[in-house]
Amino acid sequence: MDTGILILRLLVGLLVTGHGVQKVSSHLGGKGLQGGTEEFRADGFRGGALTALAAGGGQIGSGLLLAAGLLTPLAATGTIGVMTVALTVKWRHGLWVQNDGYEYPLVLIGTAAALAATGPGAWSFDAALGLTPYPLWWAPLALAAGVGSGLLTRLVLHRPAAPAVAER
Repeated sequence: MDTGILILRLLVGLLVTGHGVQKVSSHLGGKGLQGGTEEFRADGFRGGALTALAAGGGQIGSGLLLAAGLLTPLAATGTIGVMTVALTVKWRHGLWVQNDGYEYPLVLIGTAAALAATGPGAWSFDAALGLTPYPLWWAPLALAAGVGSGLLTRLVLHRPAAPAVAER
């Protein structure tokens, strides 16, 4: 079981980290901070470079913590939060990723919640530091706090679409 959890943590944590790196740099196929800023503006978000830095930093931090199995409930909360924002952006396209849907963010949210419920396993920094096992109540707390913070971010930073102007 610990080997499976380790593989899951590394896969998801490093993918989330990579998405963050892409938002703020030209590494891993990213378009630099300017590209990250343009992506958020195109998706209707305020804040420019600060929004891209916060999102990228949140993804990098939560992804690395998740991969390391360090402060796992906090790492899961951060991952769930940033992926909830991504899910809200893709919601209008439906579920499936082939149509730019929210399937992938939903999988990452579910995986992070599952890791909060199972814990990081024996091969983790949490275990090495004696922080495990975490009580099961951390899982619903991480899910609620992550989804809540993601929705609050969307509410605060997203601009409503401009109404269409009728031609005369």
